[in-house]
Amino acid sequence: MFMRMVYDEKLAQAAYLIGCQRTGEAVVIDPERDVDRYMDLAKANGLRLVATAETHIHADFLSGSRELGEQGAKVYVSDEGDADWKYEWLEQKSGGGAYDYALLHDGDTFSIGNIDFLAMHTPGHTPEHLSFLITDRGSGATAPIAMATGDFVFVGDLGRPDLLETAAGLSGAMEPAARQLFDTVGKLRDIPDFVQVWPAHGAGSACGKSLGAVPSSTIGYEKRFNPAILASETEQGFVDYILAGQPEPPLYFANMKRDNKRGPKILGCLPTPPQITVEQLRNLDANSVAIVDTRPWAAFRSGHINHSLSIPLRQSFNTDAGSFLSDEQEIYLIVEPTRVDEAVRDLVRVGLDRMSGWFDANELEQYRSNDTPLTTLAEVTPVEALAMLESPRVQVLDVRRATEFSDGHLPNAINVAHTRLAAHLDEVPRDKQLLVQCRTGVRSASSASFLKRMGYEVVNLKGGILAWEQMRDLAAG
Repeated sequence: MFMRMVYDEKLAQAAYLIGCQRTGEAVVIDPERDVDRYMDLAKANGLRLVATAETHIHADFLSGSRELGEQGAKVYVSDEGDADWKYEWLEQKSGGGAYDYALLHDGDTFSIGNIDFLAMHTPGHTPEHLSFLITDRGSGATAPIAMATGDFVFVGDLGRPDLLETAAGLSGAMEPAARQLFDTVGKLRDIPDFVQVWPAHGAGSACGKSLGAVPSSTIGYEKRFNPAILASETEQGFVDYILAGQPEPPLYFANMKRDNKRGPKILGCLPTPPQITVEQLRNLDANSVAIVDTRPWAAFRSGHINHSLSIPLRQSFNTDAGSFLSDEQEIYLIVEPTRVDEAVRDLVRVGLDRMSGWFDANELEQYRSNDTPLTTLAEVTPVEALAMLESPRVQVLDVRRATEFSDGHLPNAINVAHTRLAAHLDEVPRDKQLLVQCRTGVRSASSASFLKRMGYEVVNLKGGILAWEQMRDLAAG
């Protein structure tokens, strides 16, 4: 058996390419939308990608299963759960007709060459969620080597059961889902301890609250040491534990749920936005299109196109872009030429397809003229911020998560997580000067650029609350 984890560091998402080396056939479990990576990996190892399988309708990225179905792969998806969470695109192949697909229920099996996949209904994170027990018959095995757990069991955590309510808007869904997850955890008793856990996410994913950074584990290890599983001694204790302290889901999660259910738009191939000239850049209306500046914050702050957004091409790029941009916006990128492909892949993975062009970040100074100046964004040190707070016109806006805010915050601050800010502007006063802060000044910087674009008067707190606390400690010292 051949297996490779294909890991997206930014979304902390894992897909699994699993192949039978005797027959040359392979399947990918939980692929992202830019599917050329999986096809190239299969080909490089003498395999043909003949199938795709999904553990559930994902919320944090657009699935690549439809894309692979267009290219002839057989699609294996869940038919468990209620009527509201069924895949709606399986009969809608481009050009007419249906995809080659199979709907799976608890206990169903399918095979890729000499490798067997047993579907196990593991609801809680979502109603339709499946996990796959994988047995390599080609090696003579009679028991599974691994369980592709999707968003059921992570290393050190379980998939959060609140997203249908907090992200998709189904009021009252989280507690019943948590109780369903409690029942599902009980199914682990029947899984041998030696079975490996191949989860769909690692540390940094918003699909749980304390995922481990180790890429895989075993059922036995998780039974002994996973805090969420250990909390399942009583049902109410488990429900209280699993619902407490979950991070605010980014705004784009609702779109991912919708689109993965209805069917992601077919790409065919990766978008290739054209490079634009400085004159074309000058002619853009930054109020009607989104100009996304991917340079580091210091470069953006010292000189940028008015009303452009600071979304540096860093670890959180997908999440930040999905939080501040809508899938209907036309996007132009200010980006290093060597990183265009990276940015494009990051954006299509969260459904931001309307990329109309890119401009070389190294040439941005050419934009500056009497008619088209570059602008700056104000930033202050904690000492300067302390003086600002004496004015009644200043309002502190803390864009950290609610759990961070509850651990301590600046005086009279209001809290809106940066991943939810675009949907809560009615909570942000327009008649104040906003002092925007987070933990280190990174999330607040992108938030400040977004708020400035929306017409607010903003100042970023350099170094965030950590720098503020350091100043306070020095003063007390």
